[in-house]
Amino acid sequence: MAERYAETAFTNGYEFTSGSGYALPEYPFNPPPEIASGATSHHPIVIVGGGITGLTIACALAQYGVNAVLLDEDNTVGVKGASSRGICYTQKSLEIFQRLGIYDRIAGKGIQWSVGRTFAGQDEVYSFDLKQQSAYNLSAQPPFINIQQFYIEGYLVERIYELGGVDLRWSNRVTAFQEDGEGATLTVTTPAGDYRLRADYVIDATGSHSPFRHWTGASVTAKKGDDRWCIADVRFKVKPPVERHTWIEAPFNENRAVWQHLMGDNVWRIDYQMSPDCDPAHVSREEVVRERLAKQFGADAEVEIVWVGPYAYRSECVDRMRHGRVFFMGDSAKVVSPFGARGGNTGIADADNLAWKLAAIMKGRASPQLLDSYHEERHEAAQQNVQVTNRTARFLRPATPVEKLFRDAALSLARQHPFARQFVNTGRMAIANPYSRSSACDRTGGQSVQNVSFEWADGSPGQVNDLLRWADGRLLVLVFGDAAPGSLERLRSLCETAPLRCVQALGPDDQPGAIEYVRDPKGHLQGACHVFGHAWALVRPDAYVAATGESVDATLVHAVGQALGADLEEAE
Repeated sequence: MAERYAETAFTNGYEFTSGSGYALPEYPFNPPPEIASGATSHHPIVIVGGGITGLTIACALAQYGVNAVLLDEDNTVGVKGASSRGICYTQKSLEIFQRLGIYDRIAGKGIQWSVGRTFAGQDEVYSFDLKQQSAYNLSAQPPFINIQQFYIEGYLVERIYELGGVDLRWSNRVTAFQEDGEGATLTVTTPAGDYRLRADYVIDATGSHSPFRHWTGASVTAKKGDDRWCIADVRFKVKPPVERHTWIEAPFNENRAVWQHLMGDNVWRIDYQMSPDCDPAHVSREEVVRERLAKQFGADAEVEIVWVGPYAYRSECVDRMRHGRVFFMGDSAKVVSPFGARGGNTGIADADNLAWKLAAIMKGRASPQLLDSYHEERHEAAQQNVQVTNRTARFLRPATPVEKLFRDAALSLARQHPFARQFVNTGRMAIANPYSRSSACDRTGGQSVQNVSFEWADGSPGQVNDLLRWADGRLLVLVFGDAAPGSLERLRSLCETAPLRCVQALGPDDQPGAIEYVRDPKGHLQGACHVFGHAWALVRPDAYVAATGESVDATLVHAVGQALGADLEEAE
């Protein structure tokens, strides 16, 4: 029997936090059966880490009907000392959460926003409305919702319990790891004692201080910055606008940057850029934070400080997101500055990407080779996000005189000329990353499909996510417009021999030739699949196009095989 189970350690300086805090749920510890039996159990999939990334893949696997075990060293959601953390969730993440069954809970608690305004000193130099941009305006989900991260994690826990199939083990800390040719062995400590379990695949979602990097010998490309910030979650009696406001040179913060967002519970997140040599304990003290807020909102502003904590941003990315039987995802795989909401959202996409592939392999629908595409696709996304956020960080805190000269010139021009506003970089807002290096996507594929609307055969409304749920982890072929009887017969034969579902998408006047068909009167479904005219699109369970084409022939057969990890060179 363990005499004492060590508390979860603080990370990233959060031991200096202050404020009244948030009330977080606590989950019961249940002694794992391995402790009583003394046996080493075997599980196909073990997820380590119960943050937003680990819980997302656990929920996705549960929805696909795949059993897994999740081990988390704490007994609650959120991170010790930093229960608020991420706040801004993208349209792609919201579409994933809608598919998982928790979107309505998020929309009910969170704050939708689309307008962003950027200031330099007292001048507004740039503004945007994402609802007016074609990249966002057709999905059933809004461009962004702001909500404290722990709420989403809590909703994921609720949904996992509803679905069943995933064993959530709280207060279970992994202390050792070994891999051999047949699987991996994890040593786990708990308040009731230690045990071991075996896994075919291990998912590391433990965060930026992942021990699996050391255990697997994973190499990391890293850049440690000296950018220091202090984050304040605040309630106001007189409420600021429901918009994203950013200041590049805030006169009330010693001409350093400031971010202002509204979240759930009428709490505003204010991010203040600090001096590089600041003392995290000092800048987080409540009286210091109140002085900072008074400079911004006035000495008579009535505020309640919910939570305050310092943060130091850095940039790093593992060079391989798969090491044998271990898959790195979320902050375990890469750490980026939060500008543009490219941190937690990419972890959610990591989880969605790997979940359907593991499910397909567990159900015998795909080759294990498909798992190699996880690194190919998500490492490309990680590198893109690291690059984009590093550029924003350098714009906000220029590292050289030349960079400072560029920023000053961009701000000066943006005050007078609309064309120059594109040079003002306070965060390029996250979008679904394209895949150009994937062995599982044809050169015509690799693009995300928005959750757009269509009409079912009976005229009732439907969405892309409805089709993906109907396909239940299988690939989906959408055939647009009229199709020759021979083409439809070939599709029927292919669906009988492959894990595939087929739907004909018709215009308002087209006649159906297939049993399963929908109407796409406005062409939104076809546009979302990035095809035009008479064509087909092969859509994956994670709402990405694997391939497109015009004729139902060998090209489609090859695309299906490629999307499922078949070695096409050997087959030929």
